[in-house]
Amino acid sequence: MLFLPLLTKNVNDTEYSIYTNGLQQQLKGVSGSGVKIELTIIPLALNIAAAVFCFASIFFFKNRGLQKRVIMVAILMVIAIAVLCGIQSQQFPGGTEGISAAGGSFLPLLAILFSLLAIGGIRKDELLLKSADRLR
Repeated sequence: MLFLPLLTKNVNDTEYSIYTNGLQQQLKGVSGSGVKIELTIIPLALNIAAAVFCFASIFFFKNRGLQKRVIMVAILMVIAIAVLCGIQSQQFPGGTEGISAAGGSFLPLLAILFSLLAIGGIRKDELLLKSADRLR
């Protein structure tokens, strides 16, 4: 989600894009082109933290309860990123009319989906271990 725009809007030969690191403005005109970036730290930090939490949860396989809690925190971070980027879309000139969803707008949904699938796999492992304990 760091490198793909979430939302884009074109206004008067200027393309505005929202990334998780801020609002990017690309000027395209006869006199030349340029890029202006307004950094926002909170969505960027949440994005990096969510990625670290998802990756770190792999190594908590011996403590499944902690693993599920870490994944749930990562899901909450991804939701917070999506909400903050939605709020940031209010900064577009002319409001939210004419905004188009870019390729990165579906990545938060995929992150949540895969995290929920991971929690389902952890639950299946717990059930398998409980059934194995009954056989002893």
